[in-house]
Amino acid sequence: MREIKHKVFAYITQHKHLLVFRHPDFPEAGIQVPAGTIEAHERAEDAVLREAFEETGLTYLTLDCFLGEQERDMSDFGRDEIHHRSFYHLRYHGQPLTTWLHEERFAVDDPEQKPVLFEFFWAPLPHAVPPLIADHGIMLHRLLEVLSLKEMQGLT
Repeated sequence: MREIKHKVFAYITQHKHLLVFRHPDFPEAGIQVPAGTIEAHERAEDAVLREAFEETGLTYLTLDCFLGEQERDMSDFGRDEIHHRSFYHLRYHGQPLTTWLHEERFAVDDPEQKPVLFEFFWAPLPHAVPPLIADHGIMLHRLLEVLSLKEMQGLT
């Protein structure tokens, strides 16, 4: 039986921009949104905030809402596993840099392995978000619906 891994994905927005990143050392990894694995006995809502902080280094993040779920077969990336993905909208309330580099140190189990370097940038919503790898963008339509509804209600 194929392993099922439970993942969380963070669509982080600020002023109608979505936070995305690339791996400068591994361009084949494509452009992504912050995401990661839910730890044992961890709530998905806690995991998405933890992963967002670990990958971005950003504080001043708040959880806005749950956007949806997806089951994804990862065999097209050479992995014999299924990812059960939960997508969330987070808002950033700090002063953003246009772009920045951040090293993720928390996920490195091997002390000999160097941290993973991410290059972050803000992509204007809705039309300037670059293509995202491995279905990272599958819930963007739902994010846009939520943002549009909140804007109409004067909540943004």
